[in-house]
Amino acid sequence: MKIITFSDIASLKITPSECSKWAEEAIAHKSRALLPPKISMKPSDGIFCNVMPGIIPADISPLGHSVGGVKVVTRYPDRNPSLDSKILLFNADTGENLALMDGNFITAMRTGVVAAHSVKLFAKKNYSALGIMGLGNTARAFMLVLAETDKRNISVKLLKHKGQEELFAQRFSGCEHLSFEYVNTPEDLVQGSDVVVSAVTYAPEDFCRDECFGEGVLIVPVHTLGFTNCDLFFDKVFADDTGHVKHFRNFGKFRCFAEVCDVLNGEARGRENDSERIIAYNIGISLHDINFAAHILEKANNAVNVDMHEPVIKFWL
Repeated sequence: MKIITFSDIASLKITPSECSKWAEEAIAHKSRALLPPKISMKPSDGIFCNVMPGIIPADISPLGHSVGGVKVVTRYPDRNPSLDSKILLFNADTGENLALMDGNFITAMRTGVVAAHSVKLFAKKNYSALGIMGLGNTARAFMLVLAETDKRNISVKLLKHKGQEELFAQRFSGCEHLSFEYVNTPEDLVQGSDVVVSAVTYAPEDFCRDECFGEGVLIVPVHTLGFTNCDLFFDKVFADDTGHVKHFRNFGKFRCFAEVCDVLNGEARGRENDSERIIAYNIGISLHDINFAAHILEKANNAVNVDMHEPVIKFWL
């Protein structure tokens, strides 16, 4: 069994385009995978441990055989970083353990990439104003992918928090098609934005009043927090998995609901006009992590003359 560290993954020079491809693969083939419900344990306020199993069938696995995995992700607010994850990968045909892999790169990249995919799929055609709150690695991964795959001029509002907004803008200062401004409150961020992406990991109540959300806005709350009022009056709600949202107190009140995979595969309608308000709950499913991990293991197995302990990846902060 291989032990694959964060630095090992970094040395493989994985590109945002590769990550986008892996995420779309996973989304498109969701119905083919075995995906038991995620187990979420919350021993105290602000702390959680999520256990996420899954199996990808052989014909859509990059390893040529059925591959399974179990991801464990924890959040402890006083730890640095607060979020941490590990992935156990195994051959689902033989039971052989294949790798124990650091999951932090995968967690941030697949989460950011899936958020970018939702923007591509659900944002109105000519969007130009983007708001981002929660400016850690997930938000940076999202911005990295969006900046590479969408070259339109975008005005980006960042919610101020402990100077993170300045570091975030500095990280992307070389992207000439992006301009940044800083705002003080979530309402300042949401008002006037065509797309809002939130990677905030803790929000005890909703961020904004209903009237802050303009026509045509897309909300992508990565951790599902802070926008429950939108459930009641937004035109459409999408999620990566019905099981992840069916316990929401407003689930039965959604005006229109479908899974993202069904929209991608043409089995459900996505955005139909530029006036629709849409919210996309991409909580994250183990299939994304397992597919990423399988591709990373394949790259590691095929790597030639790569020092697995010399990180050369340039886009990670």
